[in-house]
Amino acid sequence: MATGLSQVSRFVQRLSPIAKRCYSEQAFPKITTHYTIVPRENDPRWKDVNMERYVDEADILVVGGGPAGMSAAIRLKQLAEQNGKELRVCLVEKASEMGGHILSGACIEPNALNELIPDWKEKGAPLNTPVTEDKFGILTETSRIAIPILPGLPMNNHGNYVVRLGHLVRWLGEQAEALGVEIYPGYAASEVLYHEDGSVKGVATNDVGIAKDGSPKDTFERGMELHAKCTIFAEGCHGHLGKQLMKRFNLRENCEPQSYGIGLKEIWEIDPNKHKPGTVEHTVGWPLDFKTYGGSFLYHLNESTPLIAIGFVVALDYTNPYLSPFREFQRFKHHPSIKSTLEGGKRIAYGARALNEGGFQSIPKLTFPGGCLVGCSAGFLNVPKIKGTHNAMKSGMLAAESAFAAVTNEDNQSPTAGIEPKDYEEKIKSSWIWKELKAVRNVRPSFHNPFGMYGGMAYSGFTLMIRGAEPWTLSHGDPDYKRLKPAAESTPIEYPKPDNVISFDLLSSVALTGTNHEGDQPPHLTLRDDTVPVKRNLAVFDGPEGRFCPAGVYEFVPLEDGSGQRLQINAQNCIHCKTCDIKDPSQNINWVVPEGGGGPAYNGM
Repeated sequence: MATGLSQVSRFVQRLSPIAKRCYSEQAFPKITTHYTIVPRENDPRWKDVNMERYVDEADILVVGGGPAGMSAAIRLKQLAEQNGKELRVCLVEKASEMGGHILSGACIEPNALNELIPDWKEKGAPLNTPVTEDKFGILTETSRIAIPILPGLPMNNHGNYVVRLGHLVRWLGEQAEALGVEIYPGYAASEVLYHEDGSVKGVATNDVGIAKDGSPKDTFERGMELHAKCTIFAEGCHGHLGKQLMKRFNLRENCEPQSYGIGLKEIWEIDPNKHKPGTVEHTVGWPLDFKTYGGSFLYHLNESTPLIAIGFVVALDYTNPYLSPFREFQRFKHHPSIKSTLEGGKRIAYGARALNEGGFQSIPKLTFPGGCLVGCSAGFLNVPKIKGTHNAMKSGMLAAESAFAAVTNEDNQSPTAGIEPKDYEEKIKSSWIWKELKAVRNVRPSFHNPFGMYGGMAYSGFTLMIRGAEPWTLSHGDPDYKRLKPAAESTPIEYPKPDNVISFDLLSSVALTGTNHEGDQPPHLTLRDDTVPVKRNLAVFDGPEGRFCPAGVYEFVPLEDGSGQRLQINAQNCIHCKTCDIKDPSQNINWVVPEGGGGPAYNGM
């Protein structure tokens, strides 16, 4: 690290003052203009702008309209109806329509849905593909080793359903609205609001009408404040507000740092003769090396056209800065056992999203004065199963039960203005979520061993045979961003060029996401220091943000005089996966919400 930085430092020191300023402006242009980094109080352009917000009140507010948030909202209204209570429940969602930002495999267990809406079949829930066949294999570069899936193992999907999760979430939204939940899509919660006593008061939605340079446009409108007695945060993996709550209330004091993966997914229309609705396939191994955790899924959907969902997951604790998860995915599709399914087909959708892999060890404290965390905001994914939707939904339901009791109990004397649903955490620990995650707690961290995948699979087989009864708990170790090695200690990876038949380039892939952001707004990929990407990330790690981003947001481009490179942020490409915020080795990137409604427009991803 010191070598790379000292070279830059010595070069700048040799320049004349005028040349230094010109070099600085070229290499380190002003990128971040967002008010979270550049305060408006110090900007004269904001001096006479009216900054008052409209305020609305709800009994309980849900932030995020994924499976967890929707389940919480539905359960709240069910409880209100059962108990004859008037309860105003509001839900805000940053996507322009419900399900628009949802991406998952997804093969789900229906147990939570069975509890929440027992007659979901009669009500037309889009669970059209029961699993009919399970396959699991280890890939080498040219072959596939089939591994039997025994009853009781996490990869056994008997009784589960292959779904397009965005469609399921949209349906849940319809059920919530029918019960009286007020849903506001296109409103991004940008700020947590607090009472004077420090408890959570609610959220503020994002301002709109701000120019790229950070100045107010003529169309500027202040966001609104939504206050509630209790706020349920269901933002999904690595949520923007969840990060702040973790720090403010020290929610990670007694747990390990969260560990993550990035999941990339495509939907293909394939040759009808190759289509086997209900077939579920998973693989590990090639093209990843044995020390990089990850694997694939391929699910055959039962729809009017012969569709499959194919995807690849790479753990974000990988060490080689030259690794590109997107290009690993494209290379994977050329494996003979995969390519044969895709040949003659057509790719119709692409997307990516970070996912929690920390499991049991990384579950934070779930409640705080004024609210709680549910779903992937807390991290309830079962990694060996590659499933988290059922746990997310169940956590939302349990949070709803606790919040409802706390808010409607007339004898409850809350010590703070914001009400804390204190028994929610105990409900989680008494539920099947806790039992399930505890049983597989050592599977993921067991892959941190000298034998990598082979040692991890051997240990996982052992722990699953004894049903997770080992008396010890393994540690995940350092957070993901600390595991990246300097470029000088790493081997560059040569990826094949895409053939535009099976594999594709990044920009044509992003075009399939339907991503759209208002172009003239401050980049929501903010940098705490605009010079760090070149001074440290490029000098030491050879600019990994240009590879770990699955949407081409970060790009190092040559300076006009050829003296080096500068970072360019193509914020309009962002698909809200959060990988940059997680994997940046300098932790200099802070993802914040763009104007509401911006981002991908997934259709059942």
